[in-house]
Amino acid sequence: MEKVDNKDLEMKFQQKIDQDIKIEPNDWMPDNYRDTLIRQISQHAHSEVVGMLPEGNWITRAPNLRRKAVLLAKVQDEAGHGLYLYSAVETLGADREDTIDDLHSGKAKYSSIFNYPTLTWADMGAIGWLVDGAAIMNQVPLCRCSYGPYARAMVRVCKEESFHQRQGFEVMTKLAAGTPEQKEMAQDALNRFWWPALMMFGPNDAESKHTEQSMKWKIKRHTNDELRQQFVDVTVPQVEMIGLKVPDEDIKWNESKSGYDYGAINWDEFWQVVGGNGPCNQERVDARRKAKENGSWVVEAATAFANKRMKKTA
Repeated sequence: MEKVDNKDLEMKFQQKIDQDIKIEPNDWMPDNYRDTLIRQISQHAHSEVVGMLPEGNWITRAPNLRRKAVLLAKVQDEAGHGLYLYSAVETLGADREDTIDDLHSGKAKYSSIFNYPTLTWADMGAIGWLVDGAAIMNQVPLCRCSYGPYARAMVRVCKEESFHQRQGFEVMTKLAAGTPEQKEMAQDALNRFWWPALMMFGPNDAESKHTEQSMKWKIKRHTNDELRQQFVDVTVPQVEMIGLKVPDEDIKWNESKSGYDYGAINWDEFWQVVGGNGPCNQERVDARRKAKENGSWVVEAATAFANKRMKKTA
């Protein structure tokens, strides 16, 4: 049997990438490409599932039935996103439970934004508007990711995230136009979530270890700093439109770059949170670990039932 040169395979693989031909699960791919996708998609899945926790905390305290129903639907969507993405990870040969165990052990990361507490109802608006808005900015280009299953999953995820962003913006708009106390609550939520939302896009390009290779493979289409700039340029006018103030004294329009200049991000805080030392890191991981432990009997029962049915039909 003729031996195939890996260099030849890598060249043909990159040619497919360059021609925007999707890579599918049974196609040959470099180990590093597979490993990068497993890391990125599993961490994306973890972020969707962990992201349910700060919002789920407010379901019973939503101010009216409509808000409760909308928040329930949003949390349910996030669970679905996690399932889509865990399934996409499995197409790469990874074991779903192993990736979840990596989350519980601290080996795998998730979006740093979910390690901040939700103190008021306005935080539900800030998360929907800013956090899901930042997610859309990051995830829409992923619909054109070179890996087929991930790209296709992101099409539906982005449609639902768009609903979440509008829901959050509506909450903040109503609060900002309400009583002085409600407007103050909205401004406080914006103050606390603005900078963590900017950190969501990851470290600046000079410190990002994966961006260059991910862009060559067309897993990513934009750098972290490019996406962060797009988010600022879109969001600042929205803040001003509803009568709130961006919590950044350095924010100003820069005509030469047709975008906003903004202040320095506290990267020490970012790395502290990523390293497990944020306000809610331990609480979030403990909650997910307990959920798996407390739900293990359901998995065992379902597996036993499925095995029993298979024996009957065999």
